Amino acid sequence: MNRIFLLTCLLFCLHTLWAQSGGQELTIERIPNAQPKNVIFILSDDHRFDFMGFTGRVPWLETPNMDRLAAEGAYFPNTFVTTSLCSPSRASILTGQFSHTHTVVDNSAPAPEDLVYFPQYLQEAGYQTSFFGKWHMGGDEDDPRPGFDHWESFKGQGVYYNPTLNINGERKSYGDSTYITDLLTEHAVEWLKNREEEKPFFLYLSHKAVHAEFMPAQRHMGKYENEKIVLPPSFYTSAQPVKGRSNPYGLPRYTGTSNKVEEKVDYPQGFLDERAAKADAFVEPASGEEYYGEYRTPDWQKMQRESWHGVDYMYHGSMDFETFYKRYCETLLGVDESVGEVLDYLEEQGLDESTLVIYMGDNGFSFGEHGLIDKRHFYEESVKVPFLVRYPEVLEGNQVIDKMIQNIDVAPTILELAGVKKPEQMQGQSIMPILKGEEVDWRDRIFYEYYWENAFPQTPTMHGVRTDRYKLIRYHGVWDTNEFYDLQEDPYEMHNLYGSEEHQELIEQLTTEVYDWLEGTGGMQIPLKRSGGRFGDHRNPGNFE
Repeated sequence: MNRIFLLTCLLFCLHTLWAQSGGQELTIERIPNAQPKNVIFILSDDHRFDFMGFTGRVPWLETPNMDRLAAEGAYFPNTFVTTSLCSPSRASILTGQFSHTHTVVDNSAPAPEDLVYFPQYLQEAGYQTSFFGKWHMGGDEDDPRPGFDHWESFKGQGVYYNPTLNINGERKSYGDSTYITDLLTEHAVEWLKNREEEKPFFLYLSHKAVHAEFMPAQRHMGKYENEKIVLPPSFYTSAQPVKGRSNPYGLPRYTGTSNKVEEKVDYPQGFLDERAAKADAFVEPASGEEYYGEYRTPDWQKMQRESWHGVDYMYHGSMDFETFYKRYCETLLGVDESVGEVLDYLEEQGLDESTLVIYMGDNGFSFGEHGLIDKRHFYEESVKVPFLVRYPEVLEGNQVIDKMIQNIDVAPTILELAGVKKPEQMQGQSIMPILKGEEVDWRDRIFYEYYWENAFPQTPTMHGVRTDRYKLIRYHGVWDTNEFYDLQEDPYEMHNLYGSEEHQELIEQLTTEVYDWLEGTGGMQIPLKRSGGRFGDHRNPGNFE
């Protein structure tokens, strides 16, 4: 009888693990003698790397709790995402994989059913796990996902005020001007208070803020109304025309001595006589800077300036740049207060010394650099994100660590804290040796990818590589110029050196490295996905795309 009872219990446990893992068998390899630690991971949306008080980038921006994290831990100024877009980046955080590997390549691409998220391994290692906030990865649904014992989320991008949360499968709506950042923080701290104290815990607090269109908490609205903003140096680099054809009248080009063009082409009577006197039909087409303009600015960038994601027609004219900028900073204040509430709770309960806290943004954001807003591209303000770590057992505080880390490193890092070895499919690396000050063979370059989206067709598919000094950006499927920058001499990426003779050997080398990276990680096939209409395409309103 006891055997039957034990067998029944075993089958129940196996079924539970199977259900929690999304119907997949998971095996973990434990790190010998490891002592699992508590972990809190706080993720914000569209928070660029330098918009924090302690960086000084915006002199009047106050983020005392993020400043506290940096003062009591470490700041990684060279943290990059592999794709600067919400869903792909979030999938990379959860899987430890590049976008072309997990194939969540845009904000509508479905997540493959066989994806494994790192909290699933934590569950199997004995952790109690929870998720609060924005999932927005692999569709807009808010249903509970594998890996979390407690689940609270909302559909898609969610709303700032009066949200509806799916709490463990049951939806609950909130009114009375309930602010989403405050609500998620309140529920997260409440979960911490009611957890099973004998188990290690993992809390994933995923904010909607500071995603556009920005809406601060009522207490913060207008706080920065009278502050002055400073435009970035590259604000006007794209403010030049797309030159188009050098032959504006469409006259045929030919070589030879005959002028009898009309014998070859059936033009309307008098067409050539009228036009030929007005244009030199036989000039050599412009190329390089002669065509693209000073510093070889790509045409797609000039065109995007007048779009949903450009400063000359941002959000199709629904908001001015200065208001946009200030509302972002005011919305960020609620996130900073959330960080403070979590830190205060840990300190009150005596958990602050033994808990790893990570604060991160899912991608960066442009505020006028190159005449653009938003993210997606491979410029610094788009691809770099804040990354703050507090872990008193290891970090003394006020450390600035310049190593190049990426969002794919989050999962391996947290698993190592849990005493679990990195699964083979993860392409990131644990940063724990770096935190401990150990000598480690670390990456000296990062790779980037972004895939064209039907909803926002202004930004082309691109791949790139960045070293500590140089950056190469290659565009796919668009007739334009690639880009190459010397970040040491040109930190604002204003002088495109792609045509520079002295850099051609290095450009060739880096190009080879991009293809080697893609080939070595299964990335030579673009994961094309079914997509909907062109929300951001004002050039073709009403057309079926």
